[in-house]
Amino acid sequence: MKAVHDLTLRLAERRSAPAFHPRGVTCAGELHVPGSDDGHWAAPWLDRRGSYEATVRWSRALGLPGGLPDGLGLALRAKDADGSGTALDLLFTSSRAGRLGRHVPVLRHRALAGPYSTLVSYRAGDRERVLAAFPVRGAHGPVGAGLPSLRRALARGPVRFELCAAAPDEPWRLFATLVLGAAHPVPERSTVSYDPYIHNLPELRPTDRWSGLRKAAYSGSRHGRTAGTS
Repeated sequence: MKAVHDLTLRLAERRSAPAFHPRGVTCAGELHVPGSDDGHWAAPWLDRRGSYEATVRWSRALGLPGGLPDGLGLALRAKDADGSGTALDLLFTSSRAGRLGRHVPVLRHRALAGPYSTLVSYRAGDRERVLAAFPVRGAHGPVGAGLPSLRRALARGPVRFELCAAAPDEPWRLFATLVLGAAHPVPERSTVSYDPYIHNLPELRPTDRWSGLRKAAYSGSRHGRTAGTS
């Protein structure tokens, strides 16, 4: 784990940005949870109707030149998700929707060509489920994966995603909708330090599988960014 921590620390320090997803587009978002009349999720936050302000970052995972396909990230922080001062971070990466494909990152030329998933399972209520963000088609034509293309898409009007969850033996089921507004006008220099292992809810949290490796990577990236900007 120390090797992973040190590697991401050095990479973040060199970039003065996160080790992965070093550059992105940040915008305000609105997260709407419709709730569940039948208590389907067996989790208060998922079963309770609510709306939350969000800070969302759309980014390129490897930081490759904009003309090349890249893994795409969609990171959101829901404000006051479980009471005042409680943040919920959800991090999605471009993937596929199938039982195996939802666990594997996919490089894309088009930002809205397919789903984004958490890759790892979450303890969501009484089951282990992968979470995914599916683009809502119709409002936008093809959107390239470069940062200028993402900014233009946000400027044309709201970009919408349906957030769904599924265990391996379940179909995808909607648990929230996410609406992205216009990109922040200032150039991105510092970003929100998203970390789903710090900002989660008791009934909606990443499982322990791979947690040591991912926690080491998040920690190294966070400390490297601090060192690189000091």
